[in-house]
Amino acid sequence: MNLDWHAAPLSRDTKITPSYKNTQNVRRFLRQECGAHFKFDRPFMQWIKDGTDLTLGDVADEWTRRQTTRTDV
Repeated sequence: MNLDWHAAPLSRDTKITPSYKNTQNVRRFLRQECGAHFKFDRPFMQWIKDGTDLTLGDVADEWTRRQTTRTDV
């Protein structure tokens, strides 16, 4: 399935597909889920694309988990 990551409606159940892109649409969704301070970094982007079956809900939850376990804040 080739989802249009630029324009498709997104939800926590949206599956990360091989065509996944870090688009403004995805950023808007993740800011709604995680807060205005959401941002991508390289390790997180690699985690998203590592081939594991994920949904955008999993992505939002992992980003939140990483923020609460950071020691450099």
